[in-house]
Amino acid sequence: MRAVNLLPREQSQRTIKKESLPVLIGACSGVLVAAVLGAMFMMGSGKVAAQQRELDDLNGLYQALPPAPAGPSQAQQQLAGEQSARVTALSTAMTSRVAWDRVFREFSLVLPDDVWLTTLSAKSPVSPLTNASASVGAGPPSQFTIHGRTYSHDGVARLLSRLQVVPDLTNVQLQSSTLTKVGGQDVVEFSIAADIKVAGAPGG
Repeated sequence: MRAVNLLPREQSQRTIKKESLPVLIGACSGVLVAAVLGAMFMMGSGKVAAQQRELDDLNGLYQALPPAPAGPSQAQQQLAGEQSARVTALSTAMTSRVAWDRVFREFSLVLPDDVWLTTLSAKSPVSPLTNASASVGAGPPSQFTIHGRTYSHDGVARLLSRLQVVPDLTNVQLQSSTLTKVGGQDVVEFSIAADIKVAGAPGG
């Protein structure tokens, strides 16, 4: 006995369409997901390729850099050490040198008009061989010594007080002061000694 479709034709087509709708939606979703994944893969591949090109460029720049210079040789290091020692010695000598032009200028400014010198001796407080300063105050002053004459002991005292204020002199002491006659004139012969201040020394 043949089966006969008693439903109207339009109702039968509507039923078929309703049954195929989930399949269609699933197929479209799959295609969409595949497209999204493909797009993400392409974007990721592009980024990796760009980063790889950047890395290759950096490697090329690194390879093109000149080699690092070699360190100083032993001879150069020794020469640098000798130069440093010379600079240190020169700096020490410059800081301990005596400005004799300034010392004598200061001395001439304080020398009274009624005093005249017979001898003057001066020596550096720094030994040129050892570059060591003489110990100031360890004994009687001897680095700056003057002998002279004036008309009275008051003139000697006046000169002694003036020498006390000379910045480059220290430990000023009267060695002797004697009344005598020179060509029938009463004069006082004196001897005064002092030490020279050294820059950087205690009290200097």
